[in-house]
Amino acid sequence: MITLKNIDIFYGRIHAVKRVSLHVDPGEIVALIGGNGAGKTTLLCAISGLIRPARGEILHKGESIARRSPDKIVRSGLSHVPEGRLVFKPLSVEDNLLLGAYGRFSLKARRQIKNDLAEVYAMFPVLKQRRGQCAGTLSGGEQQMLAIGRALMARPGILLLDEPSMGLAPNITREIFRHIVMLRDRFGLTVLLVEQNAKSALRVADRGYVLETGRIILQGPADELLANKDVQRAYLGRDVDL
Repeated sequence: MITLKNIDIFYGRIHAVKRVSLHVDPGEIVALIGGNGAGKTTLLCAISGLIRPARGEILHKGESIARRSPDKIVRSGLSHVPEGRLVFKPLSVEDNLLLGAYGRFSLKARRQIKNDLAEVYAMFPVLKQRRGQCAGTLSGGEQQMLAIGRALMARPGILLLDEPSMGLAPNITREIFRHIVMLRDRFGLTVLLVEQNAKSALRVADRGYVLETGRIILQGPADELLANKDVQRAYLGRDVDL
């Protein structure tokens, strides 16, 4: 569903991403791991149209999206859950969720949006309990659920998840990763998962890529990367049992 070919991205004179190529096939969970500053978030932002690469191709379902605006990329079936959640804190939980469906609003779509809202509440019951509460008063884990739910309201086929476990307690991290697997297994979503919690990410992923200083240095099935001694030494120090 997503293919990157020889992507180069610069911040001024800084060459942040260097000739990166990767692909995510339908129904896969693919983990993108690496240290701080490796270029993981930059790649997700390029896919979702927030950053334009200097060179290379980004294909979604075989069509180039490298020059599309972010709103058109969302409408094409791709949603991005950003690092740090970035919920609209003064707005209610329900208003945050409804904003996720902004590209779909019409009189004809109102019933479907209402049904989708009910599905998000069924998936994350705590959000239903707090639907009238300001999003900024939620816990970190609840805000992460809200950010995922908001992305789902766009009815995507592929979900870009950036550091969903950041700042969360281990029990909440386990819950978030279980929901990621459920989104693939129950709803058929394709997921590109960026994580510093590499062991947990690889345990739920089908395949993985290791990004270091803007380059892909390793790739392969997730179980092979988990068993790789170099990956273990560099990235697998933290563990959350799933």
